[in-house]
Amino acid sequence: MTVKFIDCPVFLVDLYTADLQIIVPNLQLHTGDPPRQKVMKLLHNCRFAMNDHTELDAELLASCKKLKSIIFMGTGASSYIDLGAAERLGIGVRTIRGYGDRSVAEHAIALMFAAGRKIAEMDRAIRRGKWQTLDSIEFSGKTLGVIGTGGIGSETVRIGSALGMKVVAWNRSGVIDSLPCEELPLDEVITSADVVTLHLALTHETKGLLDARRLALLRKNSILINTARGGLVDEPALVAALKAQRISHAALDVFAEEPIAFGHPLTVLENVTLTAHAGFMTREASKRLLRMALEVLAEEISSAGTR
Repeated sequence: MTVKFIDCPVFLVDLYTADLQIIVPNLQLHTGDPPRQKVMKLLHNCRFAMNDHTELDAELLASCKKLKSIIFMGTGASSYIDLGAAERLGIGVRTIRGYGDRSVAEHAIALMFAAGRKIAEMDRAIRRGKWQTLDSIEFSGKTLGVIGTGGIGSETVRIGSALGMKVVAWNRSGVIDSLPCEELPLDEVITSADVVTLHLALTHETKGLLDARRLALLRKNSILINTARGGLVDEPALVAALKAQRISHAALDVFAEEPIAFGHPLTVLENVTLTAHAGFMTREASKRLLRMALEVLAEEISSAGTR
């Protein structure tokens, strides 16, 4: 039975320790970014595959005559795999959720501090030879608005509450009672918060959720944080609001197109803090991801053996 990780990142190889190797002992690791012809060769006789970031379109999947299951390393499988084609071909696609909830939540809070304390602005100024001691804010007692209270959003609520912030939240399916926050309608969360942080999946319903109208509801001294998906925000409208200083700051880990283009308007504004879609990128989250993926792979192999 051929089982392959077709594009294992080098940093995951370093985490592939003995205790993880026993979960799927016959797994073949292939590192890097394989070109299309190599991917086809790797999957030609493969029954089970792990995929971190390789595009698998309908034509390529159709050439994988023995492939039964793909384990995608994360939640955004549709960005890399033609899921409709996989279903038609009888190839199962499994995704991994929850592995980075704490890491992304901590990143959102880190961006909040970086924006509110103007850390990036002072860092840039010092590197230019300018000693600039900037006025900033204290977050205890401020209102944190959390939009989306799934795994990541719930962690963000808990951290914000532990910091002494008043937390208000909105979730499409409602906010669970056990979270230390007040549930409000979406527009009220936006209007009442000093800091608004986004933690929603990108769907047809949520695309452009923060449009020009909702961005106009933000307080003038507010901070907007997005560690979820760039498409949740109308980017041109956000740029316009930042240029006009209708909001204080945006701290962004995700963008409409990634990587964000050199010279993009967001990259030249002083009231923006940027990171490279790195919220999930911690050693702890990566090891959880690898372990969870291997466990799902082992389930798929075991299930196939009983059919």
